[in-house]
Amino acid sequence: MKREIIETSRAPKAIGTYSQAVRVGDTVYISGQIPLDPATGTLVAGDIDAEIRRAFENLKAIAEAAGGSLAQIAKVSVFLTDLAHFAKVNETMATYFSPPYPARAAIGVAALPRGARVEVEGVLALG
Repeated sequence: MKREIIETSRAPKAIGTYSQAVRVGDTVYISGQIPLDPATGTLVAGDIDAEIRRAFENLKAIAEAAGGSLAQIAKVSVFLTDLAHFAKVNETMATYFSPPYPARAAIGVAALPRGARVEVEGVLALG
């Protein structure tokens, strides 16, 4: 099956050996998004709420570049360096998603790239 690479300037460029997203058929696998400002390539300043919002904005931009929307996200994985921030993730997700909500995993990790406190990845189901 053919793979299509998805790229957009509305989300941060990949900072490693990966693509922002890969489409295979009607499924788009969106790479983990940390709260980098796409214009500057630097971590957003501010509290954890700002980081969570930026990570979801990056996810949204890539979903739209793939021809979809967050409403078509089937699965989200959220990585946090402190699971105490999980309630804030729920609050923010409620502003980006409507019922029926996507499947989700929340994973506590020791560290994330560039010192981020949150990373979000998703699987988009088109068609």
